[in-house]
Amino acid sequence: MLITRRVEFAASHVCADPALSAEENRALFGPAANPHGHGHNYVLEVTLEGQTDPRTGMVYDLKRLKQILNEEIVTPMDHRFLNREVAPFQQVIPTAENIAAEIWRRLAAHFQGPGPRLSNVRLYETEDFYVDYAERTAGA
Repeated sequence: MLITRRVEFAASHVCADPALSAEENRALFGPAANPHGHGHNYVLEVTLEGQTDPRTGMVYDLKRLKQILNEEIVTPMDHRFLNREVAPFQQVIPTAENIAAEIWRRLAAHFQGPGPRLSNVRLYETEDFYVDYAERTAGA
């Protein structure tokens, strides 16, 4: 069984490699390399996979999942300039791909051991662009 919870946050970022010149960054990242940054209203969907608990009828408590998402993702990232205010994006270019991988890293510890496992992170940067990120283990 798969369950998915959605949250939203707004953040700004610059996609630029500090080792490159402004011209090289513009060629590589286009307008996203604007040194003043630009923002997005991100939509995050987090999917868990597990068995339905026969006692509760749930895979996982959705209120608890929302609490984890707010603590680990929304509160630290909402209305922040990712490059300056959110680790590891002082050293990692905050592309949608890298943001999705960081979200996975922040959530994975909550879903170790018995119970549901983190199945997928889907991050919409715009209405028509999203990234899916999942780490698969052997046999999964």
